[in-house]
Amino acid sequence: MYNGKENQMKDIFIKCFMSINVLLLRLSRGQIGSKLGTQTILILHTIGRKSGQDRAIPIAYFDYEGRYLIVASNWGKDRQADWYFNLQKDPHARLEIKGKDISVVAHEAQGDEYDRLWKFATEHHSPYLEYQKMTTRRIPIMVFEQVVQ
Repeated sequence: MYNGKENQMKDIFIKCFMSINVLLLRLSRGQIGSKLGTQTILILHTIGRKSGQDRAIPIAYFDYEGRYLIVASNWGKDRQADWYFNLQKDPHARLEIKGKDISVVAHEAQGDEYDRLWKFATEHHSPYLEYQKMTTRRIPIMVFEQVVQ
């Protein structure tokens, strides 16, 4: 495991990487930065639960049966990511995928749906199994469905 200073450095690296990735995704309209190894990346927009401001982060997702899935692993940390809490307060969000904006509403998978989606996610990206071992919390899966406007 990491000690306090290593965790701080890891967090700084992740924030810098994410900022650069958002810039590349936006400038290239999804042509650069949308693949990270075997994962596909989108930009998730939520409304900050405290600030009320738009919050945008690049994050891995799966396209699954006409819906979008995001595994809220937060790199195996013991706390949930801020975007997860933002969606708990307001499930309406926006996804930027390959230069297209998609309005969505999110819900957290539960029960049989969770079991099915966790199996799918870990079969397609096995590091989620390692992240689960690193934390005592159950890693949530958020399901996003497009809102017809």
